[in-house]
This record gives sequence, structure tokens and C-alpha cells, in this order.
Amino acid sequence: MKDKSNDQLINKIAIEFAKTIELFDLTPIEARLFAFLYLNEESMTLDEMSELIDRSKTSMSISIRSLLELNLVTRVWKKGVRKDLYKANTQLFKSFMNSFVNKWIDAANHQRNALEEIKKNIDVESDDKLLTIYNRLATITEFHKNVESSFRDLKQNKHQED
Repeated sequence: MKDKSNDQLINKIAIEFAKTIELFDLTPIEARLFAFLYLNEESMTLDEMSELIDRSKTSMSISIRSLLELNLVTRVWKKGVRKDLYKANTQLFKSFMNSFVNKWIDAANHQRNALEEIKKNIDVESDDKLLTIYNRLATITEFHKNVESSFRDLKQNKHQED
């Protein structure tokens, strides 16, 4: 009976924690998977994850790959075990903030570059309306520069604290 109540408690915690993790742009399955891995002290196989979350092994494989790319989980080697094992990285704040900040920097930089390419192709001399759009585009580009700069500053300050 105690094991069942412990499982229910772990499930409640994982569900609530996953809601927060989803705010970092993870899918609901990725968030639930990370939450369960974090709460579980032992590393797990894809089969164990699949059974725990009641999703297909393929779904777990896709989700674990995303979590690996974000450095939120680590592949673990254990002597005598032939299947891949995975474990959540336990430095929650650092792991999520690094991932989130890097994602914002990349996105802002990519969008700024795309907008600057568009800006190069606008011929403002032929149309007053295009001049207004061109000026607004300059403001939008500046916005992206400021977003990128702010996240770079946040990243720099975080690294200085560590």
C-alpha cells in the first residue's frame, strides 16, 4: 500500500513539475519524461521510461534525444547493461537557464539576420509607404539586437556567478 501511495505522490509531483518545465518550450511528453527522470535516482532505459509514462518506445527515443540536445539528460554507462541508460542532470536552474538563454540568443540572432536580409532588398526611394515600413523594420531589427544582447548579458552574468 505504501508503494502505491509513493507512486501516486511521485506522479503528482512530476505532473506539476512538468507544467513548469513546459514553459521552457519543451513538449508535454519531454517535460513529463524529464520530471520523472529527475525524481528517479536510478538511470532508466527507454523501455522503463515507456512503461512509466505509458507512451511508445519511439516516443521516448524522440523525447530523450531532444533532452540530450538540451543537455538536460545524460547517457549513462553501467557495467553489464547492454541497453542505453539515461539520467536527468540535477543542476536544474543552471541546466534550464543555459538551454533557454542559448535558444533565445540563437532565435534572436537568426531572426535579426533574416530581417536584415529583407531590409537590403527594400527600395525606399520609389515609395513613401515603403520608407515607413523600412523605418519600422529598422526598429524591429534593433529590438532583436536588444533581445540578443540582453540574453548574452544574462548568460555572461550567470557564468560569472558560477
